[in-house]
Amino acid sequence: MRAIVTGGAGFIGSHLADALLARGDDVLVIDNLSRGLREHVPGGAELVERDIREPLGDVFADFRPDACFHLAAQADVRVSVARPDEDAMDNVIGTIHVLQAAQEQGAKVVFSSTGGAIYGECDRPAREDDPLEPLSPYGTAKLAAESYVSMWNRLHGGQHTVLRYANVYGPRQVAGLEGAVVAIFFEQFRAGEPATIFGDGTQTRDFVHVFDIVAATLAALDAGGLFNVGSGMETTIVELHDLCRRASGTEGEPVFAPERLGEIRRSVLDTTRGSQGLGWRPKLSLEEGLRQTWREE
Repeated sequence: MRAIVTGGAGFIGSHLADALLARGDDVLVIDNLSRGLREHVPGGAELVERDIREPLGDVFADFRPDACFHLAAQADVRVSVARPDEDAMDNVIGTIHVLQAAQEQGAKVVFSSTGGAIYGECDRPAREDDPLEPLSPYGTAKLAAESYVSMWNRLHGGQHTVLRYANVYGPRQVAGLEGAVVAIFFEQFRAGEPATIFGDGTQTRDFVHVFDIVAATLAALDAGGLFNVGSGMETTIVELHDLCRRASGTEGEPVFAPERLGEIRRSVLDTTRGSQGLGWRPKLSLEEGLRQTWREE
């Protein structure tokens, strides 16, 4: 297969590019390197420095992909609150450019969306057909991009897929981006500083390792439709801190700071549809995944 990975110099995208190359696929990475790192692009992949806010038809025409895994995004909730127009340019206009370019080449698209930021507050694991009540411009832009993907399928008879990721963690994650609390904790531990928890720490998240996310993303290529991808398990941030501390062999208590605007209290995904439709289940437990992440960083 010939595959394009937008955002392939980033956290999830670079791991996905690794996995595609390991299968023997030809891989082209599109990344403007504003957040991704050139050294994360695997040696067997071609890199084109391009901003997805610009049309991509020429890049797709030159490479002639069978598939595009669209992971490039503005992924910081705080940035989206401060500059919603910039967030929408990346996450909405950029997605439209990918869909247009893929349409011209007859390529399938797998679009990486977000779970927690789209569903908003929920009192149980969120299902794909639950009400959508984003609390940030980031979640709203991702939801708008999802709508474009769904509309594109109806308009053109396509089979593009949307994946709503839970909180992904693992090696190469950059502290400060959406859901990067594990990377933040480990960065603070390595600096010999106490970890900072925003709010009271009882807020919950659904954590899933990047290796499991890559497996689900590859499985989604021929699926079509919409799927949650996560562990289906809730972990409080205080519990996560304790697990990270044990994985790293670090001592000390966290410090607490005021809750941040636009963040939700509870986020966990119901993964039933994804397990059935993709034939996928996460393999790494949170404890094992955290130990692996600490060793690899």
